[in-house]
Amino acid sequence: MTPDAIVLVTGANRGIGREAARQLALRGARVLLGARDIRQGENAARALDREGVHVTPVALDVTDARSVTELADRLEKEHGRLDVLVNNAGHFRGATAVDTDARLLRDILDVNVVGPVAVLHALLPLLRRSPAPRVVNVSSTTASFGLTTSGADLPGDASARLAYTASKAALNMVTVQYDLAFRQDPDLRHIKINSVSPGWTATAMNDFRAPRTVEEGARALVALATLPDDGPSGGFFDEHGPLAW
Repeated sequence: MTPDAIVLVTGANRGIGREAARQLALRGARVLLGARDIRQGENAARALDREGVHVTPVALDVTDARSVTELADRLEKEHGRLDVLVNNAGHFRGATAVDTDARLLRDILDVNVVGPVAVLHALLPLLRRSPAPRVVNVSSTTASFGLTTSGADLPGDASARLAYTASKAALNMVTVQYDLAFRQDPDLRHIKINSVSPGWTATAMNDFRAPRTVEEGARALVALATLPDDGPSGGFFDEHGPLAW
């Protein structure tokens, strides 16, 4: 990642997203801190500024087509390219499998799967212009078919995450399909895209019950956002390396 890289982190007004934005800004990137509520984004940016870390808050609701288009237009006018996209915005609502209805599932899929696709599609022309574009889709260890079916002791309440894990498993396939498409296109094959699990990290999404800090959780996101040219693409990783699909 070049020192003047243009970086967008979605859902970055708190938690892992905000920490990833902080760490990337400390590396010299010009970070756009995406927030559905711009006031919360501005508050997060002011808090980081007091730490000596500068980021730019931008309004972005990944489920709103107009919001996505407006941000794409702004990036086009102000920067003309995008070097790193971190699709971090996510939604979780616990419910057992038998209590998960179509509406709940649609709400989760809209944020966790449709949103990243909408954002990536809109920003692809800007990523194309970057010399070393990187896309990071924030997934979850609980989305792993291999680990789930092996009986591994995964974090959180296994009885209440059907919608969330299904959405993150779908996001992993989105990663694979984009990677295959990029490899076949001479104008896009320089884009590296990967899924990442930050691990069970203490955030508002889990009422801060998890053992990992946001500093630890953001580590793998930042590593994939700053991959060298010979780094992997089309994979699923945590901070220790590849994860089972």
